[in-house]
Formats: sequence, C-alpha cells, structure tokens
Amino acid sequence: MFGFHPKPLVHDRIDAGRQLVRHSAIAAYRNRADAIILGLPRGGVPVAYEIAAALNVPLDLMLVRKLGTPGHEEYAMGAIAMGGIVYVDPRLRYDVHESDLKRVIQEESAELNRRNSHYRGAKPYPNLTGKHVLLVDDGIATGATMRAAALAVRKLQPARIIIAAPVGAPDSVRALGDVADEMVCLHQPPSFASVGSWYGTFPQTEDEEVLGLLAKAERFGSASTDEH
Repeated sequence: MFGFHPKPLVHDRIDAGRQLVRHSAIAAYRNRADAIILGLPRGGVPVAYEIAAALNVPLDLMLVRKLGTPGHEEYAMGAIAMGGIVYVDPRLRYDVHESDLKRVIQEESAELNRRNSHYRGAKPYPNLTGKHVLLVDDGIATGATMRAAALAVRKLQPARIIIAAPVGAPDSVRALGDVADEMVCLHQPPSFASVGSWYGTFPQTEDEEVLGLLAKAERFGSASTDEH
C-alpha cells in the first residue's frame, strides 16, 4: 500500500532493551556470573546496554558485517563475523559473481578489522567457554548478521546461545532456530518491511556512542546495580 507507515512497536533502542529485559527468558539471567551479553554493533549495542544494566551482567561486542548484494547493497546476501566466519545465503550464492562476492568480503573484512581496533584496542576478548551468551541486536531482517554472530560464538564453546531482538521478520526468526539454543523476538509482524519501520525513532548509532556505552558498562557484573 502506498504511504503505509506501520504503527511503531518500540519507541527507540532504549525502549527495545527495556522491553526485552521484561521477558522471563532474559530476566532469568539477572546477576548470573556465568552470563554475558554481546551486542552487535552498532545498532544492537544500545539495546544490549539496557539489558546488561538491568541484569547486572557484563557487556561486550560480537563484531559482524553485512555482505550487501551488489547493486542492492541494502539487502544482505550474507555476513561475516569475528574469528573468520563467512556466511553466504545458499539461495543467493549462485546469483552473485564470485569476484563480486570476494570483493564485498574483502571490503567488509577491512571495516570489521577497523571497528575491532577502534572499539577494543588491545583489550582481550572475553572467554565464552561454558557461558550463557545473550546475542542482542536491534532487529532481525534477513537474519544473516545474527547467523554469522551465532556461528562465531558457537566456535568459542559457550554453554548456551540466546538470540534476543525486539522485532524480526517471522521467517528469519524461525530460520535462526538452528544456530541458537533459545530465541527471544518480541514482535514478529507478518508484513515486516525493515527493522527501522517498527521503531518510533531509529537514528544511526555512531562509534562514539558505542564506545561510551562500553565504558559505562565496565562496572556491570559487580555487586551493585543502583546506578545505570
């Protein structure tokens, strides 16, 4: 329908995190020493921060990059993640020339490495072995970036992977069930369009905001949660 604007299901990324933390499967991890929350930069980090603050659980990042389809870059043909993970949607693999695929992977790998250096510096990556890992993003459209993130985490031998997002395309959410031990997606409208269309306000998250939230989150996992 021309001019269709869906009614927002979440106000902003802060509201998204606060809605998620009210879900029993997420709230169960409050003050758990064996839990960690990994936000997917950049938009997933403000959502993840709200959850980490409410639960008093450490916050870190799972760096991923969408592989945009040549000529239609807004549509993901796959994604890459830390640890050398490359996921390409098998339905699209033969629709993209191999040289174009390699070029996009190379470009996005360079950006992933830049962000890793910018966000983490020399800080070592947390040990995820035996941990309950909550992977958080601001929404799930194709599911490619979340799939790559889950595959990267699985290599690090966690006890469980819980994928959490406020909104998602129903088919994409269902498909992610094979890489997660638990899925929490609060809103799954049948006519999905895009992640941002279900937010009241959806500004781009900048590097500086990610760095600021990570700095504020350094105290999470301690005995006190009084100050957010």
